[in-house]
Amino acid sequence: MRKNYLIVLLLVSVTAISQPNPKREIREVTLSGSGYELGLTHGKLLKKEIDEIVKKMKQNTAINLKKDADQVLKEFFKYAQFTEAILKYTPELYAEVKGIAEGSGQSINDIMVLNLLDEFWVYINNLENHHCSGMGVPSVNGSTSYIAQNMDIEKYTEGFQILIRLSRTDTRPEQLILTHPGCIVLNGMNETGIGTCVNTLMQLSASATGLPVAFIIRRILNSTDKKDLLNFIQTVPHASGQNYIIGIRGEVYDFEASANKVIRYDPKNSNGTVYHTNHPLVNDDVKTWFEKFNPSLNEKPNTNSHIRFTAVQTRVSESINMDDTLIKETLRSKDDAKNPVCRSVTDSGGAFTFGSVIMTLSGKPYLQITSGSPDDSEYKRVDFTKK
Repeated sequence: MRKNYLIVLLLVSVTAISQPNPKREIREVTLSGSGYELGLTHGKLLKKEIDEIVKKMKQNTAINLKKDADQVLKEFFKYAQFTEAILKYTPELYAEVKGIAEGSGQSINDIMVLNLLDEFWVYINNLENHHCSGMGVPSVNGSTSYIAQNMDIEKYTEGFQILIRLSRTDTRPEQLILTHPGCIVLNGMNETGIGTCVNTLMQLSASATGLPVAFIIRRILNSTDKKDLLNFIQTVPHASGQNYIIGIRGEVYDFEASANKVIRYDPKNSNGTVYHTNHPLVNDDVKTWFEKFNPSLNEKPNTNSHIRFTAVQTRVSESINMDDTLIKETLRSKDDAKNPVCRSVTDSGGAFTFGSVIMTLSGKPYLQITSGSPDDSEYKRVDFTKK
């Protein structure tokens, strides 16, 4: 009897440990204004947190590269010639970054590098710290449309999760943005039912003069016009290899973007779903080092990205009833212990699931979001304000 009691106790303990923590909620911050004014408010409001994350970013850089972080950043900004593209396509966002720097008392380059996450990874050829898994579900015969993602980034960002509510203006819709202090966006959606999730595609060609990922995301979220948005994502010069899952109310699009090509990915599933991890599926504009092995889905190589891709694909590609319950199950999945879709901060490796988002885009748009991995945090529903 005592042995049975211990087994029951153990099962109860394991169940309790594996349940998401309902008390862990993401911090919400509301910002208003535009351009420099918006950034200045951001910088002043989150000055302490920005100082902390800049220090942690530099510590992380020094440890990983075994070199003084300030020297690394000095060399990076000799490579990073993005200012002209930012000023051409998103001048208000350049002003916003400048405002964050001045409001927080940090140098413009230290704040800019927080907003050049993928571009910095490209520069140091970091293949280890991006493990994002995303999906898109279009509306079929009146069903609900979603896009969703586990945003996986480096562990030094743990504890800095914030949800920015960007107030609407006469020229900008209200937006809900997952990010950390000092960064203008990681992913997000707007009140008109437009949102985007992203996946790093390090294998694709990059450009030191293109428009960086964060600025592209914010440009998408500022848009309310489908034609304008689709034209922008397919014609703007891209700085980094990136996959963009874009939801436009009931429709979902997936584009693999590189420095020289933007190719739409459509697996032609009967339910219209798309999904992506961190390897290119249709864009062959790859870097020289990738041409040697250039793995395709047909070859099914045993990489982290391919294993996660299969986990997502298996759950969503043929599902008749795609809803947020199945999406949550997928984003919490750990089919392969070493290569899980959901990465807790205590898991091995340098990356973890910083936050998980489910964007409901058709009907009444709203966001569901976690602070940290969805196996350690309940999804919280966040609605837009009434006009």
